[in-house]
Amino acid sequence: MSNPSHFGLAYPVTKAARDDALNPRKSPKQLRAAATVAAILEGAARILEERGLEAYNTNAVALRAGVSVGSVYQYFPTKEAVTRALIQRETGALLAEVEACATAASPREALEAMIAACVAHQLRRPVLARLLDLEEARLPLADDLRDLAQSLVSALQRNLLWGGLDSAAAREIAPDLLAIVKGMVDAAGQRRETDAGALGARVRRAVFGYLPDAFG
Repeated sequence: MSNPSHFGLAYPVTKAARDDALNPRKSPKQLRAAATVAAILEGAARILEERGLEAYNTNAVALRAGVSVGSVYQYFPTKEAVTRALIQRETGALLAEVEACATAASPREALEAMIAACVAHQLRRPVLARLLDLEEARLPLADDLRDLAQSLVSALQRNLLWGGLDSAAAREIAPDLLAIVKGMVDAAGQRRETDAGALGARVRRAVFGYLPDAFG
């Protein structure tokens, strides 16, 4: 059985129990409830940025969010569930920005905008992004990360098709492009880089250097 400390829990748990610990207890149905959940997630983000993982717990999150700890537990059974929801908030914003790049004037401009969105996602709140990267690796979030990767690959595939590649080439190249961008951006985050322009330029060189000449 997995070491329970890996999940921040104090006792051995089954897979079903681990899943329960990562899922929200309920979804907000009203505007006031949605505002409470938003405050909790932003409070969690601020604690991570200001005090790090060592100080990250539900009491600290509640205090920073300006809500009672009971309000946190009303929606989230564990701090890991808060973390997962925060990761989903951040990755959802990234995916929305990437998908919006499809409105660019040309395939090349759209791909450049996708790269810029990924760089900005990492460096806009660099401490938060770096710590959430660590939590993604620690927590059992394989399904979430796979869904995100598939969505990003699909966006890249559409761009490659727009740029004149055939479907077989687009299917082969899109996952490689995601690996290039993610690898370079995540590594820059771990090195605590802050220059978005320099990082973006490096990623563009790598991506466009990998693409075949047929790309529009």
